Amino acid sequence: MKFTPEIYKIADEPMVPFLDAEEIWDYINNAVATKESVREIIAKSLSKKRLNLEEVAVLLKADSPELIQEIKEGARTLKRNIYGNRIVLFAPLYIGNKCQNNCTYCGFRASNTEAVRKTLDDQEIVKEIEALEDNGQKRLILVYGEHAQYSPEYIAHTVKVAYSVRKGNGEIRRVNINAAPLDIEGFRIVKEAGIGTFQVFQETYHEEAYKTYHLRGKKADFKYRLTSLDRAQEAGLDDVGIGALFGLYDWRFEVMSLVRHTNHLEACYNVGPHTISFPRIKDASMLNMGDKYFVNDDDFAKLIAILRLAVPYTGMILTARESAQLRNELLQFGVSQIDGGTKIELGSYKEVKNQEQNLNKGQFRINDDRSLNEIIDELLEQEMLPSFCTSCYRQGRTGEHFMEFSVPGFIKRFCTPNAILTLAEYIEDYAPEHTAKKAWEVIEKNIDTVEEKIRPSILEKLEKIKKGERDLYY
Repeated sequence: MKFTPEIYKIADEPMVPFLDAEEIWDYINNAVATKESVREIIAKSLSKKRLNLEEVAVLLKADSPELIQEIKEGARTLKRNIYGNRIVLFAPLYIGNKCQNNCTYCGFRASNTEAVRKTLDDQEIVKEIEALEDNGQKRLILVYGEHAQYSPEYIAHTVKVAYSVRKGNGEIRRVNINAAPLDIEGFRIVKEAGIGTFQVFQETYHEEAYKTYHLRGKKADFKYRLTSLDRAQEAGLDDVGIGALFGLYDWRFEVMSLVRHTNHLEACYNVGPHTISFPRIKDASMLNMGDKYFVNDDDFAKLIAILRLAVPYTGMILTARESAQLRNELLQFGVSQIDGGTKIELGSYKEVKNQEQNLNKGQFRINDDRSLNEIIDELLEQEMLPSFCTSCYRQGRTGEHFMEFSVPGFIKRFCTPNAILTLAEYIEDYAPEHTAKKAWEVIEKNIDTVEEKIRPSILEKLEKIKKGERDLYY
Protein backbone atom coordinates (compact mmCIF):
# COMPACT_ATOMS: atom_id res chain seq x y z
CA MET A 1 0.00 0.00 0.00
CA LYS A 2 1.46 3.35 -1.04
CA PHE A 3 0.61 6.84 0.14
CA THR A 4 1.09 10.00 -1.90
CA PRO A 5 2.76 12.57 0.34
CA GLU A 6 1.93 16.26 0.08
CA ILE A 7 4.60 18.75 -0.91
CA TYR A 8 6.03 20.42 2.17
CA LYS A 9 8.78 22.93 2.77
CA ILE A 10 10.61 20.23 4.70
CA ALA A 11 10.88 17.01 2.70
CA ASP A 12 9.69 13.80 4.32
CA GLU A 13 12.79 11.71 4.89
CA PRO A 14 13.27 9.07 7.57
CA MET A 15 14.88 10.35 10.79
CA VAL A 16 14.73 14.00 9.67
CA PRO A 17 12.63 16.62 11.55
CA PHE A 18 9.59 17.26 9.39
CA LEU A 19 7.78 20.22 10.90
CA ASP A 20 7.81 23.84 9.71
CA ALA A 21 5.88 26.15 12.05
CA GLU A 22 5.60 28.92 9.47
CA GLU A 23 4.09 26.51 6.98
CA ILE A 24 1.53 25.29 9.52
CA TRP A 25 0.51 28.87 10.33
CA ASP A 26 0.28 29.71 6.61
CA TYR A 27 -2.26 26.92 6.20
CA ILE A 28 -4.26 28.11 9.22
CA ASN A 29 -4.18 31.82 8.36
CA ASN A 30 -4.99 31.40 4.68
CA ALA A 31 -7.86 28.92 5.10
CA VAL A 32 -11.31 30.04 4.01
CA ALA A 33 -14.29 28.09 5.33
CA THR A 34 -17.51 28.21 3.36
CA LYS A 35 -20.51 25.95 3.67
CA GLU A 36 -19.61 24.36 0.35
CA SER A 37 -15.94 23.75 1.17
CA VAL A 38 -16.63 22.35 4.62
CA ARG A 39 -19.30 20.00 3.30
CA GLU A 40 -17.03 18.82 0.46
CA ILE A 41 -14.27 18.04 2.96
CA ILE A 42 -16.63 16.13 5.25
CA ALA A 43 -17.87 14.14 2.24
CA LYS A 44 -14.26 13.28 1.31
CA SER A 45 -13.59 12.00 4.80
CA LEU A 46 -16.79 9.94 4.80
CA SER A 47 -15.47 8.21 1.68
CA LYS A 48 -12.59 7.09 4.02
CA LYS A 49 -9.98 9.29 2.35
CA ARG A 50 -7.32 11.03 4.41
CA LEU A 51 -7.57 14.80 4.55
CA ASN A 52 -4.62 17.03 3.64
CA LEU A 53 -3.41 19.95 5.73
CA GLU A 54 -5.21 22.55 3.66
CA GLU A 55 -8.51 20.73 4.22
CA VAL A 56 -7.89 20.34 7.95
CA ALA A 57 -7.18 24.07 8.16
CA VAL A 58 -10.54 24.80 6.54
CA LEU A 59 -12.34 22.71 9.17
CA LEU A 60 -10.42 24.54 11.88
CA LYS A 61 -11.46 27.89 10.43
CA ALA A 62 -15.17 26.96 10.40
CA ASP A 63 -16.68 28.85 13.33
CA SER A 64 -20.43 29.07 12.79
CA PRO A 65 -22.55 26.84 15.07
CA GLU A 66 -24.13 25.28 11.99
CA LEU A 67 -20.83 24.19 10.41
CA ILE A 68 -19.35 23.03 13.70
CA GLN A 69 -22.40 20.85 14.22
CA GLU A 70 -22.00 19.43 10.70
CA ILE A 71 -18.33 18.63 11.46
CA LYS A 72 -19.41 16.78 14.61
CA GLU A 73 -22.15 14.90 12.78
CA GLY A 74 -19.67 13.94 10.07
CA ALA A 75 -17.29 12.59 12.72
CA ARG A 76 -20.14 10.70 14.38
CA THR A 77 -21.11 9.09 11.07
CA LEU A 78 -17.51 8.22 10.17
CA LYS A 79 -16.86 6.62 13.54
CA ARG A 80 -20.02 4.53 13.25
CA ASN A 81 -19.15 3.46 9.69
CA ILE A 82 -15.58 2.40 10.54
CA TYR A 83 -15.66 1.34 14.19
CA GLY A 84 -19.30 0.54 14.75
CA ASN A 85 -20.35 1.26 18.32
CA ARG A 86 -17.41 -0.38 20.08
CA ILE A 87 -15.25 1.31 22.70
CA VAL A 88 -11.92 -0.29 23.61
CA LEU A 89 -11.11 -0.28 27.33
CA PHE A 90 -7.73 -0.28 29.04
CA ALA A 91 -6.01 0.79 32.25
CA PRO A 92 -2.79 2.73 32.87
CA LEU A 93 -0.32 1.28 35.34
CA TYR A 94 2.38 3.66 36.61
CA ILE A 95 5.60 1.72 37.19
CA GLY A 96 7.83 4.56 38.41
CA ASN A 97 7.82 8.34 38.73
CA LYS A 98 11.53 9.13 38.91
CA CYS A 99 12.33 11.77 36.29
CA GLN A 100 15.40 13.68 35.13
CA ASN A 101 13.41 16.23 33.12
CA ASN A 102 11.97 19.49 34.38
CA CYS A 103 8.70 20.01 32.50
CA THR A 104 6.80 22.90 34.08
CA TYR A 105 3.37 21.29 33.62
CA CYS A 106 4.12 17.85 35.10
CA GLY A 107 4.02 16.57 38.66
CA PHE A 108 6.92 14.20 37.93
CA ARG A 109 9.38 17.02 37.13
CA ALA A 110 12.77 16.90 38.81
CA SER A 111 12.32 20.25 40.59
CA ASN A 112 9.16 19.06 42.38
CA THR A 113 10.74 18.30 45.74
CA GLU A 114 7.34 17.47 47.25
CA ALA A 115 6.85 14.51 44.92
CA VAL A 116 7.07 11.10 46.59
CA ARG A 117 9.42 9.16 44.31
CA LYS A 118 8.85 5.46 43.89
CA THR A 119 9.48 2.58 41.52
CA LEU A 120 7.40 -0.56 41.92
CA ASP A 121 9.38 -3.73 42.50
CA ASP A 122 8.39 -6.97 40.76
CA GLN A 123 6.17 -8.15 43.59
CA GLU A 124 4.37 -4.81 43.72
CA ILE A 125 3.82 -4.96 39.96
CA VAL A 126 2.33 -8.43 40.34
CA LYS A 127 -0.02 -7.25 43.10
CA GLU A 128 -1.14 -4.29 41.02
CA ILE A 129 -1.84 -6.46 38.00
CA GLU A 130 -3.71 -9.03 40.07
CA ALA A 131 -5.94 -6.21 41.32
CA LEU A 132 -6.49 -5.05 37.74
CA GLU A 133 -7.27 -8.58 36.60
CA ASP A 134 -9.77 -8.94 39.46
CA ASN A 135 -11.65 -6.06 37.85
CA GLY A 136 -11.59 -7.64 34.40
CA GLN A 137 -8.84 -5.66 32.71
CA LYS A 138 -7.08 -7.28 29.75
CA ARG A 139 -5.19 -4.31 28.26
CA LEU A 140 -2.61 -2.18 30.06
CA ILE A 141 -0.41 0.77 29.27
CA LEU A 142 2.68 0.84 31.45
CA VAL A 143 3.83 4.38 32.26
CA TYR A 144 7.35 5.39 33.33
CA GLY A 145 9.02 8.65 34.26
CA GLU A 146 11.92 9.62 32.04
CA HIS A 147 14.89 8.40 34.08
CA ALA A 148 18.03 6.35 33.45
CA GLN A 149 16.70 3.59 35.73
CA TYR A 150 13.88 2.96 33.25
CA SER A 151 16.16 1.59 30.54
CA PRO A 152 14.96 -0.49 27.59
CA GLU A 153 16.09 -3.60 29.45
CA TYR A 154 14.11 -2.58 32.53
CA ILE A 155 11.00 -1.77 30.48
CA ALA A 156 11.26 -5.14 28.71
CA HIS A 157 11.57 -6.87 32.08
CA THR A 158 8.43 -5.21 33.48
CA VAL A 159 6.51 -6.11 30.33
CA LYS A 160 7.42 -9.76 30.78
CA VAL A 161 6.35 -9.57 34.43
CA ALA A 162 3.00 -8.12 33.37
CA TYR A 163 2.36 -10.89 30.85
CA SER A 164 3.25 -13.56 33.40
CA VAL A 165 0.54 -12.70 35.92
CA ARG A 166 -2.50 -15.00 36.04
CA LYS A 167 -5.26 -14.81 38.60
CA GLY A 168 -8.34 -16.95 38.04
CA ASN A 169 -9.37 -16.36 34.44
CA GLY A 170 -7.52 -13.06 34.49
CA GLU A 171 -4.60 -12.32 32.20
CA ILE A 172 -3.08 -9.31 30.48
CA ARG A 173 -3.13 -9.81 26.74
CA ARG A 174 -1.70 -6.53 25.55
CA VAL A 175 0.86 -4.26 27.18
CA ASN A 176 1.36 -0.85 25.62
CA ILE A 177 4.11 1.54 26.69
CA ASN A 178 4.35 5.26 27.48
CA ALA A 179 7.98 6.05 28.22
CA ALA A 180 10.94 8.17 27.19
CA PRO A 181 12.01 8.06 23.54
CA LEU A 182 14.65 5.41 22.90
CA ASP A 183 17.43 4.91 20.42
CA ILE A 184 16.99 2.31 17.69
CA GLU A 185 18.56 -0.50 19.69
CA GLY A 186 16.42 0.39 22.70
CA PHE A 187 13.26 0.16 20.62
CA ARG A 188 14.40 -3.26 19.36
CA ILE A 189 14.79 -4.47 22.93
CA VAL A 190 11.29 -3.45 24.02
CA LYS A 191 9.78 -4.79 20.79
CA GLU A 192 11.25 -8.22 21.50
CA ALA A 193 9.44 -8.22 24.86
CA GLY A 194 6.16 -8.39 22.94
CA ILE A 195 4.78 -4.92 23.52
CA GLY A 196 1.81 -3.50 21.68
CA THR A 197 1.87 0.23 20.97
CA PHE A 198 4.74 2.50 22.03
CA GLN A 199 3.48 6.00 22.76
CA VAL A 200 5.59 9.13 22.61
CA PHE A 201 3.74 12.43 22.95
CA GLN A 202 5.43 15.50 21.53
CA GLU A 203 3.58 17.59 24.16
CA THR A 204 3.68 20.69 21.95
CA TYR A 205 4.80 20.67 18.34
CA HIS A 206 5.80 24.35 18.41
CA GLU A 207 9.56 24.40 18.95
CA GLU A 208 9.83 27.82 20.59
CA ALA A 209 6.93 27.10 22.95
CA TYR A 210 8.47 23.68 23.67
CA LYS A 211 11.66 25.33 24.92
CA THR A 212 9.75 27.39 27.50
CA TYR A 213 8.24 24.28 29.14
CA HIS A 214 11.15 21.82 28.98
CA LEU A 215 13.93 23.32 31.04
CA ARG A 216 16.40 20.48 31.43
CA GLY A 217 16.98 16.82 30.80
CA LYS A 218 17.04 14.89 27.54
CA LYS A 219 13.43 15.86 26.89
CA ALA A 220 14.59 19.44 26.29
CA ASP A 221 15.85 18.26 22.87
CA PHE A 222 12.83 19.04 20.66
CA LYS A 223 14.17 17.42 17.50
CA TYR A 224 15.24 14.21 19.24
CA ARG A 225 11.72 13.77 20.55
CA LEU A 226 10.13 14.73 17.23
CA THR A 227 11.98 11.94 15.40
CA SER A 228 11.58 9.35 18.17
CA LEU A 229 8.97 7.27 16.38
CA ASP A 230 11.10 7.26 13.23
CA ARG A 231 13.65 5.39 15.31
CA ALA A 232 10.94 3.01 16.45
CA GLN A 233 10.01 2.31 12.84
CA GLU A 234 13.68 1.83 11.90
CA ALA A 235 13.85 -0.72 14.73
CA GLY A 236 10.91 -2.64 13.27
CA LEU A 237 8.46 -1.42 15.91
CA ASP A 238 5.64 -0.40 13.58
CA ASP A 239 2.87 0.06 16.16
CA VAL A 240 3.22 3.58 17.54
CA GLY A 241 1.06 6.25 19.14
CA ILE A 242 1.38 10.03 18.92
CA GLY A 243 -0.16 12.80 20.98
CA ALA A 244 -0.10 16.42 22.07
CA LEU A 245 -0.78 17.93 25.48
CA PHE A 246 -3.40 20.55 24.74
CA GLY A 247 -2.97 23.74 26.71
CA LEU A 248 0.71 24.36 25.96
CA TYR A 249 0.20 26.19 22.66
CA ASP A 250 -2.56 27.15 20.23
CA TRP A 251 -4.78 24.09 19.83
CA ARG A 252 -5.23 24.67 16.09
CA PHE A 253 -1.48 24.43 15.56
CA GLU A 254 -1.33 21.20 17.55
CA VAL A 255 -4.14 19.61 15.51
CA MET A 256 -2.39 20.51 12.26
CA SER A 257 0.91 19.17 13.60
CA LEU A 258 -0.62 15.85 14.64
CA VAL A 259 -1.89 15.46 11.08
CA ARG A 260 1.51 16.50 9.71
CA HIS A 261 3.18 13.89 11.93
CA THR A 262 0.75 11.30 10.59
CA ASN A 263 1.57 12.31 7.03
CA HIS A 264 5.29 12.00 7.73
CA LEU A 265 5.00 8.48 9.12
CA GLU A 266 2.83 7.43 6.19
CA ALA A 267 5.20 8.95 3.62
CA CYS A 268 8.35 7.42 5.12
CA TYR A 269 7.12 4.10 6.46
CA ASN A 270 3.77 3.37 4.74
CA VAL A 271 2.09 3.31 8.13
CA GLY A 272 0.55 5.99 10.28
CA PRO A 273 0.05 6.03 14.04
CA HIS A 274 -2.09 3.29 15.58
CA THR A 275 -3.43 5.84 18.06
CA ILE A 276 -3.65 9.60 18.60
CA SER A 277 -4.06 11.01 22.11
CA PHE A 278 -5.09 14.53 23.10
CA PRO A 279 -4.85 15.01 26.87
CA ARG A 280 -5.61 18.49 28.24
CA ILE A 281 -3.63 20.26 30.94
CA LYS A 282 -5.08 19.51 34.36
CA ASP A 283 -4.00 20.07 37.97
CA ALA A 284 -0.56 18.75 38.88
CA SER A 285 1.62 19.06 41.92
CA MET A 286 3.32 22.49 41.95
CA LEU A 287 1.70 23.36 38.59
CA ASN A 288 3.21 26.69 37.56
CA MET A 289 2.05 27.94 34.19
CA GLY A 290 -0.48 30.33 32.75
CA ASP A 291 -3.80 29.42 31.18
CA LYS A 292 -3.35 31.36 27.92
CA TYR A 293 -3.62 28.22 25.78
CA PHE A 294 -6.05 26.19 27.87
CA VAL A 295 -8.73 24.60 25.66
CA ASN A 296 -12.40 24.99 26.56
CA ASP A 297 -14.89 22.14 26.23
CA ASP A 298 -16.45 23.42 22.99
CA ASP A 299 -13.11 23.72 21.20
CA PHE A 300 -12.06 20.37 22.64
CA ALA A 301 -15.09 18.66 21.13
CA LYS A 302 -14.44 20.38 17.81
CA LEU A 303 -10.79 19.36 17.62
CA ILE A 304 -11.64 15.73 18.40
CA ALA A 305 -14.22 15.69 15.61
CA ILE A 306 -11.72 17.24 13.18
CA LEU A 307 -9.04 14.70 14.06
CA ARG A 308 -11.50 11.87 13.48
CA LEU A 309 -12.35 13.25 10.03
CA ALA A 310 -8.69 13.93 9.22
CA VAL A 311 -7.38 10.45 10.05
CA PRO A 312 -10.28 7.99 9.70
CA TYR A 313 -8.33 4.80 10.47
CA THR A 314 -6.55 5.84 13.67
CA GLY A 315 -7.66 4.91 17.17
CA MET A 316 -8.34 8.00 19.30
CA ILE A 317 -7.77 7.90 23.06
CA LEU A 318 -9.58 10.03 25.66
CA THR A 319 -8.29 9.64 29.20
CA ALA A 320 -9.75 9.99 32.68
CA ARG A 321 -8.30 13.50 32.90
CA GLU A 322 -11.76 14.42 31.58
CA SER A 323 -15.03 14.18 33.51
CA ALA A 324 -17.42 11.26 33.05
CA GLN A 325 -20.06 13.56 31.58
CA LEU A 326 -17.71 15.04 29.00
CA ARG A 327 -16.25 11.64 28.10
CA ASN A 328 -19.71 10.24 27.45
CA GLU A 329 -20.38 13.16 25.10
CA LEU A 330 -17.06 12.98 23.24
CA LEU A 331 -17.36 9.25 22.63
CA GLN A 332 -19.88 10.20 19.96
CA PHE A 333 -17.50 12.31 17.88
CA GLY A 334 -14.57 10.03 17.26
CA VAL A 335 -13.10 8.62 20.46
CA SER A 336 -12.54 4.86 20.21
CA GLN A 337 -10.51 4.06 23.36
CA ILE A 338 -10.88 5.09 27.01
CA ASP A 339 -9.32 4.03 30.29
CA GLY A 340 -11.52 2.70 33.07
CA GLY A 341 -11.14 2.39 36.83
CA THR A 342 -8.02 4.54 36.52
CA LYS A 343 -5.65 5.21 39.40
CA ILE A 344 -2.40 7.03 38.75
CA GLU A 345 -0.75 7.01 42.16
CA LEU A 346 2.04 4.43 42.39
CA GLY A 347 0.74 1.18 43.91
CA SER A 348 -2.85 2.40 44.20
CA TYR A 349 -4.80 -0.38 42.47
CA LYS A 350 -4.25 -2.84 45.29
CA GLU A 351 -5.16 -0.25 47.95
CA VAL A 352 -8.56 0.66 49.37
CA LYS A 353 -11.10 1.93 46.83
CA ASN A 354 -12.06 5.61 46.80
CA GLN A 355 -8.81 6.76 48.40
CA GLU A 356 -8.07 10.47 48.25
CA GLN A 357 -6.03 11.51 45.23
CA ASN A 358 -2.61 12.76 46.29
CA LEU A 359 -1.08 15.10 43.74
CA ASN A 360 2.34 14.54 45.30
CA LYS A 361 2.08 10.88 44.23
CA GLY A 362 0.45 11.33 40.82
CA GLN A 363 1.35 13.02 37.56
CA PHE A 364 -1.93 14.97 37.31
CA ARG A 365 -5.48 14.89 38.67
CA ILE A 366 -8.03 12.51 37.20
CA ASN A 367 -11.62 13.69 36.85
CA ASP A 368 -13.39 10.42 36.07
CA ASP A 369 -13.11 8.11 39.07
CA ARG A 370 -15.74 5.58 37.99
CA SER A 371 -14.89 1.91 38.38
CA LEU A 372 -14.42 -0.20 35.29
CA ASN A 373 -17.80 -1.83 35.79
CA GLU A 374 -19.52 1.53 36.25
CA ILE A 375 -18.08 2.66 32.93
CA ILE A 376 -19.13 -0.57 31.22
CA ASP A 377 -22.60 -0.16 32.69
CA GLU A 378 -22.95 3.34 31.27
CA LEU A 379 -21.55 2.32 27.88
CA LEU A 380 -24.17 -0.42 27.71
CA GLU A 381 -26.88 2.10 28.60
CA GLN A 382 -25.78 4.07 25.53
CA GLU A 383 -25.83 0.82 23.47
CA MET A 384 -22.06 1.02 23.07
CA LEU A 385 -20.10 -2.21 22.81
CA PRO A 386 -17.29 -2.40 25.41
CA SER A 387 -14.26 -4.23 24.06
CA PHE A 388 -11.10 -5.75 25.51
CA CYS A 389 -9.99 -7.02 22.10
CA THR A 390 -6.28 -7.62 21.45
CA SER A 391 -6.49 -9.77 18.34
CA CYS A 392 -4.91 -7.40 15.79
CA TYR A 393 -1.72 -7.23 17.81
CA ARG A 394 -1.62 -10.96 18.41
CA GLN A 395 -2.47 -11.86 14.82
CA GLY A 396 0.18 -9.56 13.41
CA ARG A 397 -2.31 -7.00 12.13
CA THR A 398 -0.07 -4.08 13.07
CA GLY A 399 1.89 -1.54 11.09
CA GLU A 400 1.37 -1.83 7.35
CA HIS A 401 -0.81 -4.90 7.83
CA PHE A 402 -3.07 -2.88 10.12
CA MET A 403 -3.25 -0.13 7.50
CA GLU A 404 -4.33 -2.63 4.87
CA PHE A 405 -7.29 -3.62 7.01
CA SER A 406 -8.16 -0.35 8.70
CA VAL A 407 -7.71 2.34 6.05
CA PRO A 408 -10.54 0.98 3.86
CA GLY A 409 -12.65 0.46 7.00
CA PHE A 410 -12.56 -3.34 6.93
CA ILE A 411 -11.32 -3.54 10.51
CA LYS A 412 -14.93 -3.57 11.70
CA ARG A 413 -15.18 -7.12 10.37
CA PHE A 414 -12.73 -8.22 13.06
CA CYS A 415 -13.41 -5.71 15.81
CA THR A 416 -17.13 -6.19 16.36
CA PRO A 417 -16.97 -10.01 16.64
CA ASN A 418 -13.92 -9.79 18.91
CA ALA A 419 -15.56 -7.12 21.05
CA ILE A 420 -18.56 -9.39 21.47
CA LEU A 421 -16.37 -12.29 22.59
CA THR A 422 -14.32 -10.25 25.07
CA LEU A 423 -17.47 -8.71 26.53
CA ALA A 424 -18.89 -12.21 26.98
CA GLU A 425 -15.77 -13.15 28.93
CA TYR A 426 -16.24 -10.13 31.16
CA ILE A 427 -19.88 -11.07 31.76
CA GLU A 428 -19.02 -14.61 32.75
CA ASP A 429 -16.05 -13.74 34.97
CA TYR A 430 -16.64 -10.32 36.50
CA ALA A 431 -19.97 -8.64 35.79
CA PRO A 432 -22.65 -8.26 38.47
CA GLU A 433 -26.09 -9.55 37.51
CA HIS A 434 -27.58 -6.21 36.47
CA THR A 435 -24.61 -5.49 34.16
CA ALA A 436 -24.65 -9.00 32.72
CA LYS A 437 -28.31 -8.69 31.76
CA LYS A 438 -27.72 -5.45 29.84
CA ALA A 439 -24.54 -6.79 28.25
CA TRP A 440 -26.18 -9.91 26.82
CA GLU A 441 -28.91 -7.70 25.32
CA VAL A 442 -26.28 -5.50 23.67
CA ILE A 443 -24.43 -8.58 22.40
CA GLU A 444 -27.61 -9.93 20.81
CA LYS A 445 -28.21 -6.64 18.99
CA ASN A 446 -24.64 -6.49 17.74
CA ILE A 447 -24.63 -10.07 16.45
CA ASP A 448 -27.32 -8.93 14.03
CA THR A 449 -24.95 -6.26 12.63
CA VAL A 450 -22.04 -8.53 11.67
CA GLU A 451 -21.65 -10.36 8.39
CA GLU A 452 -24.22 -13.11 8.19
CA LYS A 453 -21.67 -15.75 7.22
CA ILE A 454 -19.79 -15.47 10.54
CA ARG A 455 -22.81 -15.28 12.87
CA PRO A 456 -22.94 -19.07 13.42
CA SER A 457 -19.26 -19.04 14.32
CA ILE A 458 -19.79 -16.24 16.85
CA LEU A 459 -22.68 -18.11 18.46
CA GLU A 460 -20.53 -21.25 18.66
CA LYS A 461 -17.70 -19.34 20.35
CA LEU A 462 -20.12 -17.72 22.80
CA GLU A 463 -21.32 -21.16 23.89
CA LYS A 464 -17.72 -22.22 24.43
CA ILE A 465 -17.12 -19.15 26.59
CA LYS A 466 -20.19 -19.97 28.68
CA LYS A 467 -18.69 -23.44 29.21
CA GLY A 468 -15.40 -22.03 30.45
CA GLU A 469 -13.19 -21.59 27.37
CA ARG A 470 -11.34 -18.29 27.07
CA ASP A 471 -9.33 -16.22 24.64
CA LEU A 472 -11.32 -17.01 21.50
CA TYR A 473 -10.93 -14.47 18.73
CA TYR A 474 -10.82 -13.81 14.99
